[in-house]
Amino acid sequence: MKIEAVRSDEVYRKILAAPDEKKNDIYRYGLMQPFKKKWDCYSAPMKAATPGGYDVIMASEMLGHLVPRKVDDAQAEHIGLLSNDALWRDAEQAIRMSLACFESYGIELPVQDYLFTLLLADAENVYVRMAEGYSGDGGIPGYIFAWLVPNEFTLGRLPAALAHEANHNVRFQFITWKNDITLGEMIVSEGLAENFATSLFGEAQAGPWVAKTDRKTLDECIKSTIRHNLSVRGLDNLNSYLYGDELAALQGLPAVGMPYCAGYACGYYLVKHYLEKTGKGIVEATLLPADEILEASEDFWRE
Repeated sequence: MKIEAVRSDEVYRKILAAPDEKKNDIYRYGLMQPFKKKWDCYSAPMKAATPGGYDVIMASEMLGHLVPRKVDDAQAEHIGLLSNDALWRDAEQAIRMSLACFESYGIELPVQDYLFTLLLADAENVYVRMAEGYSGDGGIPGYIFAWLVPNEFTLGRLPAALAHEANHNVRFQFITWKNDITLGEMIVSEGLAENFATSLFGEAQAGPWVAKTDRKTLDECIKSTIRHNLSVRGLDNLNSYLYGDELAALQGLPAVGMPYCAGYACGYYLVKHYLEKTGKGIVEATLLPADEILEASEDFWRE
């Protein structure tokens, strides 16, 4: 198995030193070009056909990545923190350890080559602020992103975040992604990923998408609404349940009465319930269809 890093710190230094008119292309072709197949899945070209059109820079900004025009002298310290060789070794080790969990279980992974990078997050982005400065994306097999505002807290959470994304990466090698995915399928996927991360790094490392929700809020404010909308299909329709009203409003989506990342938290506790009830391990469960987990967890909604 090959796990390779694209060293973003080296590219950020080039962007920092470049004139404004050169910054975007350095970002596009120095940092994002290796991930072209990933961006193709999001229909995001390296460069828009017309100025100001949708491309990897616009998509990056939407996700909360620090875009090239914001890579200035104020980011020098963050670039320095991202330049630590040990950070990249630890990141690779977290991904390698995660994938090894499946191989040691006897699961042959169809994908054997993995590319990852660590990106600077935009501290002014509301998604980044609500996620306490870090996030990730591992849904396209073979490619893993994490982005963060580097500090002691986010750097310490990075291995668990990468394990979460590696779990997605494995799951979608066996479970086919559907654009009309249901809310039920999404909460199971996110619940599996976060249970996997905490199984490796401990519950204290659970991301804010879970940790910000206590059981009282889950039981009294979230579970009933999620349960009655498990069959809602399509990201535009289920994002309000998954991410909560505040983030949904930023996307022009309707409010459904959900707090921050309600669907993530609900999925985490649902999968935890399933694992405890069935005695199955998180590695085995990661490859199961969502319907099987949901059907076996009917009693979760009545707790």
